[in-house]
Amino acid sequence: MGVLRPDLIIKSVVPVVMAGILGIYGLIISVVINQKIGSTTDYIPKIGFAHLAAGLCNGLSSLGAGLAIGLVGDAGVRANAQQEQVYVGMLLALIFAEALGLYGLIVAIIIS
Repeated sequence: MGVLRPDLIIKSVVPVVMAGILGIYGLIISVVINQKIGSTTDYIPKIGFAHLAAGLCNGLSSLGAGLAIGLVGDAGVRANAQQEQVYVGMLLALIFAEALGLYGLIVAIIIS
């Protein structure tokens, strides 16, 4: 891609950046859960299972969003190299895929 079309390198990095944001979602929910733990004597199983559910919700939604971003990003970057009008459609599909991870983060914060 960079050899044949060096002018499209920055546009091709967008899926990588969006996938990296999903990792930041995991960091955010881990900090939220860590702040709510407090002392070990007050940590009852109900709260523990709620934190487990929050982590699983965030992790699995980020996994699905990452898979969608990977598939759309791969096909979109290849299509963008051939025809530049595809870029806007690729970007919209990437935004909707990223929204899956964001919804998981919101639900995880509510659960925790």
